[in-house]
Amino acid sequence: MTEADTTAVRHPHETERLARAALTHIVEPGDEHAGRALRHLGPTGLLRLLTEPGDQPPLPGTGPGPAAEPDLERALPDTGPQRLASWRRRARTATPEHDLDRIARLGGRFLIPGDPEWPSQLDDLGDTRPLGLWVRGPADLRAWALRSVAVVGARACTPYGAHAAATLAAGLAERGWVVVSGAAYGVDAAAHRGALGSGGATVAVLACGVDVPYPRGHAQLLARVAEQGLVIGELPPGGHPTRSRFVLRNRVIAALTRGTVVVEAPYRSGSLVTARAAARLGRHTMGIPGPVTSGLSAGVHELLRGEATLVTDAADVIELVGDIGELAPLRRGPVLSRDLLAPDTARVLEALPGRDTAPVADIATRAGTHPDHALAKLYELHSLGFVERRQDEWQLTNTRTEPSNARHGGT
Repeated sequence: MTEADTTAVRHPHETERLARAALTHIVEPGDEHAGRALRHLGPTGLLRLLTEPGDQPPLPGTGPGPAAEPDLERALPDTGPQRLASWRRRARTATPEHDLDRIARLGGRFLIPGDPEWPSQLDDLGDTRPLGLWVRGPADLRAWALRSVAVVGARACTPYGAHAAATLAAGLAERGWVVVSGAAYGVDAAAHRGALGSGGATVAVLACGVDVPYPRGHAQLLARVAEQGLVIGELPPGGHPTRSRFVLRNRVIAALTRGTVVVEAPYRSGSLVTARAAARLGRHTMGIPGPVTSGLSAGVHELLRGEATLVTDAADVIELVGDIGELAPLRRGPVLSRDLLAPDTARVLEALPGRDTAPVADIATRAGTHPDHALAKLYELHSLGFVERRQDEWQLTNTRTEPSNARHGGT
């Protein structure tokens, strides 16, 4: 038995880690065909079948080749020859040892199912579960994911959307919740900055390698997130983003968190994909409303007409995703001194004319009570500052105040 064989026997989990690292280079994120193959063969078995030449199927258009082994046929019954050929080509260039060494030099790690830090809620994705997660940052992903909320929205957001996202993220972070987003321009960036600005926790889920600053304008932001929070992704170091990878990345955001809040989104938006994925997974979906005249809020309003819940701040969100008893405060207008009056006293007050004076008898008639009772209530209202007496008649106290000129530079 060679030293390598001995290592494999002693450390089977690390052998699986090496295989999964290679597979992140070979198959696309969220590939259901690969997920089914993993269930049948396991990561090391699938990698072996893709790298050993004896069972290699013919490339498209090259004619017949060596027959595939029965295991491969059972594991990949619906996988076409083009997909298999693509996987085999990528397998020839996979360098998992190099990738693992590179992420270690960045101070990161590669998480796989079975690791103590692996978030088990990702298992809800079934065959589209990530093969593994490349992670940068000091925090424990599993612990953070248990108390996390996704805040997503439009890239070309309005100032209202950016403000709403930053304020919401700051409020969540101040209450001990982790803000998860995709590090894109617009709402995503505002959410990350809101959490960072309040000294809170945030996770950026990328559609590229965790060492690739994308978008380039967010290089400094991603560096801050990696220092104060976590940067995670399914692609190995150096992996580049594509349109499809952005869409597939959204399923990870949805599965990782307790709920998803959409701040601004037009009818066609990746953030709506995230919200609908969250709904399919049984997570809470929420939306912050905007002006009905704004096309950037049209998608959010459509969500709110369906499965999403309207929220306006962190307290609303926590009431949905938090523990039992974490209720949002009761929302109501200011309590006026009139609201505290007894019903019969309030009726007498309402019986007084708006500007003129009136005798007690007229006031009693309007209030539907006896003049003596009305007089007693008028003295009560007088002591409270609501009414004034003018000889034998009564009137409302003039409480009008001059408007302040402080905003115009006055004193």
